[in-house]
Amino acid sequence: MSTVLITGATSGIGLQLAKDYLANGDSVVVCGRNPFALQSLVQDQINAEALQFDITNAEATKQALSTMQSQPNVWIFNAGNCEYIEKGEIDSELIKRVFEANFLGLVNSLQASQVHFKPGDQVVVIGSISSEVALPRAEAYGASKAAVSYLARTLQMTLKPKQIDVTVVYPGFVKTPLTDKNTFDMPMIVSAEEASVAIRKGIEKRQAYIYFPTRFTSILRLIGLLPYRWQNALSAKLLKG
Repeated sequence: MSTVLITGATSGIGLQLAKDYLANGDSVVVCGRNPFALQSLVQDQINAEALQFDITNAEATKQALSTMQSQPNVWIFNAGNCEYIEKGEIDSELIKRVFEANFLGLVNSLQASQVHFKPGDQVVVIGSISSEVALPRAEAYGASKAAVSYLARTLQMTLKPKQIDVTVVYPGFVKTPLTDKNTFDMPMIVSAEEASVAIRKGIEKRQAYIYFPTRFTSILRLIGLLPYRWQNALSAKLLKG
């Protein structure tokens, strides 16, 4: 059995992962901002620990993780947010919010967690397939996830000498409270349950990269091999709406 830490564990993919790991008998450290959702998760669970903090606050993140009683061997950094740019009109405050949640929040989480890392651990970073090809409206979200991907792939090299594996997850569309807000077509969208299965299987196999759903992410990866002009034209057609 594993001890798994999950940030963003009170909603969407993180919540489903927490439920599934607990159902499997693993120990889980659930992290999030919502105290009521956290309490609901750990209630009557002898193998669950809750840490309440906001990943965009570096000091609060460090303080919360310093009080952790468990010793995770799987670290799933999942917390994040999504906002879209409309009509190509750049909004610096929106982009700042997205980067603070998706990229700097990850940095804060890694900084606070790294003192607990040990040989044999597995660090799992939830990215997005949007980081591999430019997509309409995703100027902020895709750029933040591209930064996440670069950081995680660099950590694969720098943490390897310490015998720590890094797994990067590249999901397509997953039905969550975040994507429920979307007003455009989401091809081949999968449920949070399906996402959890794909992620947990990949983690168990210690895969370096996890892509799902296979067909959708494969299409986008193939598009990403084409000249930029072709990429833009095909992405616009694939994600119309």
